[in-house]
Amino acid sequence: MRTNANWTEAVVAAVRDLTPTVREILLRPAHDGAAGCGDWAPGSHLQVQVLVDGRPQTRSYSLVGAPDDTAWRIAVKRLDDGRGGSLAMWQLAPGDRLAVSGPQNHFPLDLGASAYLLVAGGIGVTPLLRMAQVLQAHQPGQGRRASVRMLYGVRSDDEQAYGDDLRSLLGEALAVRISGKGELIDFAAEIAALPPGAQMLVCGPVPMLDAARRAWEAAGRPAADLRFETFGSSGRFAPQAFRVQVPRHALDIMVPAGCSLIDALEGAGVQTLSDCRRGECGLCAMDVLAVEGEIDHRDVFLSEHEKAGNRRICACVSRVVGAVTLDSAFRADD
Repeated sequence: MRTNANWTEAVVAAVRDLTPTVREILLRPAHDGAAGCGDWAPGSHLQVQVLVDGRPQTRSYSLVGAPDDTAWRIAVKRLDDGRGGSLAMWQLAPGDRLAVSGPQNHFPLDLGASAYLLVAGGIGVTPLLRMAQVLQAHQPGQGRRASVRMLYGVRSDDEQAYGDDLRSLLGEALAVRISGKGELIDFAAEIAALPPGAQMLVCGPVPMLDAARRAWEAAGRPAADLRFETFGSSGRFAPQAFRVQVPRHALDIMVPAGCSLIDALEGAGVQTLSDCRRGECGLCAMDVLAVEGEIDHRDVFLSEHEKAGNRRICACVSRVVGAVTLDSAFRADD
């Protein structure tokens, strides 16, 4: 079961390509007389239900730009070797309908810091655009406005989604790093330049987040001042089918390469708890009773020690090479 999601039907109002692999999709409430899209805080996202090989699956997409009471704006990175969700989203055309949740937020912006370093990796720019807009407009009641700097890591020049918007907004406070040209983010130097009380907000792939966390910890910065969101990890292994058994439910199924563990369990009738569906909140974590092979941990919730112990698995993003036996949270009524 998904928590904190009020599902409604939306219609695709428009699509436009931002880069060769990023497409923006404008969604409007589908029913006349339905409540508007309302306001939402920076860092919010929508959950979207999309059909992948005929099976409904849930994906999360950050809301982009300023709130609009008539529509939600998201952007989708096409992953040709992913689990199929992005390809299904790219097939949407104006007039198509799909189920969406109301806005939810696991990546809130705190306006009380002394300075901000925003770090985006690829499609991770989507929640940070709105944060940059809010921070640039925010004028504290007393004292100086907090400084804002943004680092934007992309693979090539033509993959800068919303790059023009950010350059217009931030000017020289925006620094783009193009990995295809050998340009890397120097987290240690960037963090060293921050004043006490500064926050770093990161959204990007897991390797970027891991590098940011290591540098933040090495600098002795308070853990609470590092905020992050990830759009998942491609993992150490290519997605492949694996076997999962849940003795409590007398269940023995194969999880297809293009399907997540949590979607396969729900499709087999096993109720699961989840929320973020990005491997961040840990609500979907299940106990591992046995594993034959190797768990490909793709979450950022479990610690390195917990991952090495292979006693739990975040069912929304992580996979297995081989077979795994799990216990669910289900308990029969006494």
